[in-house]
This record gives sequence, structure tokens and C-alpha cells, in this order.
Amino acid sequence: MWEAIRRWFDPAEARAVGETPDYRFSLANERTFLAWLRTGLALVGGGLAAAQFLPPLPMSHLREIIAVALLLLGGTVAIRAVDHWARTERAIRLGQELPASRFPAVLAIAVGAGAVLLVIAVLARAVGER
Repeated sequence: MWEAIRRWFDPAEARAVGETPDYRFSLANERTFLAWLRTGLALVGGGLAAAQFLPPLPMSHLREIIAVALLLLGGTVAIRAVDHWARTERAIRLGQELPASRFPAVLAIAVGAGAVLLVIAVLARAVGER
């Protein structure tokens, strides 16, 4: 694990293996990393917005649970992004198959489940106000 983390911060380590790839592949990998990072930042922003702007919901501490879940998910996406970038860059340089990941599917399920829970909370609040 520490070896993988060290690779994140050492550009010379990435260049020490394999052959220099076509720069377009490295740039595409970097654009993908930045897209994942934007997703993580959006989730963190959503968590902060939920904590600050959501009114109290009918279920006790639901607002705080939503905020913390979004913040944790955003942090996880950011860490996962840098790890995937480093592993993909290494695979490109070594001419290996790119690393497969279930993380996009897990993230999609988590976001979808969160949306369903929010719909339930909004409907419960609407019914409670009647």
C-alpha cells in the first residue's frame, strides 16, 4: 500500500518503468483523472451545501447523515482518482492492459441510492406538512 502511495507523489517513479508512451495517452489519462477530481469536488460541495442549506428533515439527523455521506464519498472519489491515474500511467508505460475498476459502478449505485433516499425524505416532508 505504501509503495502505491509513494508512486502518487514521485513523478520520476512513473518515468522509471517501461517506455515513454505517445503523449496523447498520458494526456488522456490526466484528463480522466481531472474529471474524477471534479466529481469528487462536486460531491464535497454537495455535502457542504446539504449541511448548510437543507432544512431540518423529518427524520432525526438525516440532513447531517446526507452531508457526511457526500463528504466521505467525495474524499473517496479523489483518493481513488489519483490511485487509478497512477496505475493506468504505469500500465500504459509497460504496454499492459489497463487496470479494470468496479469503482464507477459502485459510485453510480451509491449516488442512485442516495437520490432515492432523498426523494423519500422530500416526499415524507411534503406529506408531513399537510
